[in-house]
This record gives sequence, structure tokens and C-alpha cells, in this order.
Amino acid sequence: MQRSRLRVLAALAGLGLAATAPFAVHAQAHWPTKPIRIVVTFPPGGAPDTLARVLAEKWGSLGQPVTVDNKPGAGGNIGADIVAKAPGDGYTLVVGTVGTHAINAALYDKMPYNHLKDFTPITFLASTPNLLVVNKTVPANNVKELIELAKKQPLSFGSAGSGTSIHLSGELFNTMAGVKMQHIPYKGRAQAIPDLLGGRVQLMFDNVPSSLPLVKNGELKGLAVTSAQRSPAAPDIPTVAESGIPGFEATSWFGLYGSPGIPRDVQMRINAETLKVMAMPDVKAKLNGLGLEINTGTPEALVTFMQAETVKWAKVVKESGAKAD
Repeated sequence: MQRSRLRVLAALAGLGLAATAPFAVHAQAHWPTKPIRIVVTFPPGGAPDTLARVLAEKWGSLGQPVTVDNKPGAGGNIGADIVAKAPGDGYTLVVGTVGTHAINAALYDKMPYNHLKDFTPITFLASTPNLLVVNKTVPANNVKELIELAKKQPLSFGSAGSGTSIHLSGELFNTMAGVKMQHIPYKGRAQAIPDLLGGRVQLMFDNVPSSLPLVKNGELKGLAVTSAQRSPAAPDIPTVAESGIPGFEATSWFGLYGSPGIPRDVQMRINAETLKVMAMPDVKAKLNGLGLEINTGTPEALVTFMQAETVKWAKVVKESGAKAD
């Protein structure tokens, strides 16, 4: 009987299904036994913060406190590094971004962590296009007019920090449009938006959930979204690609990661609990209404996607000559 059971477990392991074995299921039942911390690498108010707080709220049913800890700075590197160096027990997680887990490796000369090795992948969470927004006094009402203006006079674009997709969307725009707008990095969108509204910077490629309300109430002008297709949250706003720069595409994405070395059974328990939350009708309605497209999956799918994004953005960084400010 024991030999037969061992053969079954060996077969499961060979199929990558060892986490479904009885021992693993038993181990999963012991998580969580203490408070869970979700680190957000940017200030409150943006898409990563929203996702973290949704998880924290819904995970209240697990019987342990869940805190959201905003640790902004260095394009997200400060917060991500905290998790990269935390114990591998499943109680310290981070909402990683395209910046912290793809772009920054090429943008920064020295990284405090290896984004491909120093984390336990949990699941892809969601993605959103960026929205090209301009101060309402800027004399441009579409992408072509903005390009013409940028060729005639100096323009600057703000970002939530070097290495974010907000930053690299602007650099990609510079390269593909043949213009030289100046990048002005901030410690987060909460610092950048007031300067954009006040005209100290002229434009920004902000996340749709953050900037769309400002467009709808007339505080900013929304010229285009950076995705390949129009956003369901803003179907009347064209894409950059259809507005005069064919092939332009840049999206922000967010994944859930844990500290390195989390046991497989705990990793898959966190994955299952996350997928459960993201499939809830009220969560889907809230996030979709903010322009976030949910697309959860396996840890392995997240790794494959992250590897492809690392290659893609390394090329953009090299071609644009972008550097961390």
C-alpha cells in the first residue's frame, strides 16, 4: 500500500501536480496563521493600491488581519526589494508592476533584487492601458496636433517614477513620433497630477483608473489610450495607434508575488484564494469599471509573460536611451 501511494505521488510530481497530493492539501490548511502584509510599491490611489486593497478586504474571511503597506520610491524598487528579502513563509506579498518586474532591470544600472529569481510568482492580476492626458490649456486635441506642437516648442511629461509604464510610454512615444519631450519623474501619481493640473508639466501617460475620472469631469483632456484596442472603460477615446502612430502599444500590468522560497503548497493556496477573489462579481464590476482588465492564471503563466515583457521593454529602453532619473 505504501509503495502504491508513493508511486501515485511520484506520478503527480512528474505532471507538476504534487501540490494536489494529500500532504500538500493538509499543509495548505495551515495558511494563514498570522497577519498577511501586501506591499504596494507606489503611493495610495493608483491601480496597484486598488488591487491590493480589494484583496485585503476580501481576504478578511481567512481569519487573519491583512494590511496594505505603501512603500513608494525608485520606480517601485524600494517596496519590491522589501519583499525580495522577506522570509519565504507566504505572509509578505507584493503587487508587482511592469516596472518592478520587467522594465527596471534594463532601466537601472544597479538593481537591489533580481526580478526573475528573487520572488515567488503567484498570479497575474490585471492590466490597463495608459491614457494620454494633457493639461486643458495645451492647444492640442488629438495625437497629431500634439506631435506638431512638440516639434515646435518644449513639452514635458510627468510620471509616477522612473521605470514605470507611465514613464516608458512617454519614451516610446518620443521614439515613434520623432519628438523629444522631457521626462519629469515624481514619487507617485499623487505628486504628479497636481503639477499636471497646474500646467507645470503639459502631459502624462497615466493609468486609466487614475486619470479617466479627471477627463470625465473636464479637468484634463484625454487624447488617446496606449493599448492596441480601445478601452471598454473609455470606448470613445481612440488608441495612439489609430491616431497617427501605427503599431504603438504599451500597457500597465500587475501581478501578485511573494517573497522567495515560499513552499509550493502555500504558493498554490495563495493563488487559489486570489483567483477566488478576482472572480467575485462585485470585484469584477468594480475593477472593470475602473478600466482594469482581470486576467488571472497560474504562477507559471505569470513567469512566461514576465520573461517576454522583460525582453520587450529592454529593447524599448535601449532604443529610447531612457535612464533612471
